[in-house]
Amino acid sequence: MLLSSAYKGPAPTEFKLYQAFLMGQPKRKHSKQRSRKRRGAVQFELPQLAKDPQDGTRFRPHRINPANGMYRGRQVLDVEV
Repeated sequence: MLLSSAYKGPAPTEFKLYQAFLMGQPKRKHSKQRSRKRRGAVQFELPQLAKDPQDGTRFRPHRINPANGMYRGRQVLDVEV
């Protein structure tokens, strides 16, 4: 890589070292309790299910109903009963 004489930044080989000084550094160590509180706040949620108006089966919204192959009132899949 050719550098012009107007370039005043660090050499390409020193860039990683230079970049380490630019990034923010933590002032002190995060406690185990703080990390666990953050991770514990994210919990598994059951998916919301829509009810089919024709046969009353439950299915994921905005998807084809696997029980009867209908999507938005139209037959999309041929499902054998």
